[in-house]
Amino acid sequence: MHSASPAHVENGQQHDSVYEIKTLVLLGLGFGLVGLDRWIVAPLFPHMMRELNLNFQQLGSLIGILSVAWGVWAIAMGPVSDRIGRKRILVATMVAFSLLSSLSGLASGFASLMLIRAVMGIAEGAFTPASVAATGEASLPSRRGFNMGLQLSMFSLLGLGFAPILATQLLRVVPSWHWVFTISAVPGLIVAILIARTLKDQPRNELMPAQVSSARPRWTTLFKRRNVWLATLAILCAMAGIFVVSAMVPTYLVEVLHLDTQKMGFVVSAIGFGGFVGSFGLAGVSDFIGRRNAAIIAFVCAAVLLYLFAQTGANPQTLFILLFGVSVFALGLLGLLSGPIATEAAPIGLVASSVGFVSGAGEIFGGGLAPAIAGFVAQHFGLPSTLTFALGGLVVGAVVSLFLVETSPRRRSDVAPGAALGVSKDIA
Repeated sequence: MHSASPAHVENGQQHDSVYEIKTLVLLGLGFGLVGLDRWIVAPLFPHMMRELNLNFQQLGSLIGILSVAWGVWAIAMGPVSDRIGRKRILVATMVAFSLLSSLSGLASGFASLMLIRAVMGIAEGAFTPASVAATGEASLPSRRGFNMGLQLSMFSLLGLGFAPILATQLLRVVPSWHWVFTISAVPGLIVAILIARTLKDQPRNELMPAQVSSARPRWTTLFKRRNVWLATLAILCAMAGIFVVSAMVPTYLVEVLHLDTQKMGFVVSAIGFGGFVGSFGLAGVSDFIGRRNAAIIAFVCAAVLLYLFAQTGANPQTLFILLFGVSVFALGLLGLLSGPIATEAAPIGLVASSVGFVSGAGEIFGGGLAPAIAGFVAQHFGLPSTLTFALGGLVVGAVVSLFLVETSPRRRSDVAPGAALGVSKDIA
């Protein structure tokens, strides 16, 4: 800890607030660049497809391969981060996915793009649990949910909100789409250097009670925690909602509601900006009303707003407002479930493992499988049926959330003073 830095005292323990802010800013920017590098391919694809002879099915494959690789490696690297610390993983993976994004500009065809995107998914998946755990460890427990949500919200803001704007504006000043990918690597490399200079791997004995600090937990201990399983099921439902909406709504707006491209782009931008607000807003509210209550309310509100969206005609302003609301709650759920709920469900010493398992399983099945199922539904039952499929996922998620155990430090009377991450009495 930095003894010269202003400290906050909670439950009799000093907390370095300056280090907390630095960590939140850097890892928030880092996760935002993860989103930017992941999604910048979408607005550039019309230019890429003409030059590389690609089709829309291949676009889906490029997005899907990254999601599956992300999920697998988030699960695999969570335990590694718990053993060796966060800093080395964060620096190495941030350099890797930044350079790989740049290499996308040198791809000569579909096969090389698929390989680059798969390896990008590996790097970004490894970055995720280590970064979320590091933010949680640097945060004051009473604002842990807000901090994690704010960090995760940057993915939506930069990846789904600003990436299309940045990509299309850069195309006006650089020779081709190849240069956009090259330029996209620069911010990530700068942030990686700053993380290497700033982040500290906290000693194990600062994160655990003294009587257990020397014990190395078994990874299988993770699966004895009820909230780990429930958060995993719930995040599958949330992703089945918002990922299907993100994939299918642009085509739905054009083919079913007959909006032109500009109006469609305006409506779809609501997903990114709503997700930004929801990711830190919902997690922050959960610090006060509880994780379980926040999850139930969010699933119900997302479902109601999506139903209203499906009943609305070609009114761009109304569609934008409703889709913004859907995204606030649905993408907010991703931050809540993979952030504070997964963190507080973790056994001692397995915080990154818990985050990696919950977010990784969600990526593999919610991010990879659900859109594929939605494509089948659209092909055989029509595009409007995909919204019904997404709505069903949100309804099931509300039911699953009813069984969550409350773990918010403000809402629990059985959390010992000074309790660290991963030591809440989560009922198996």
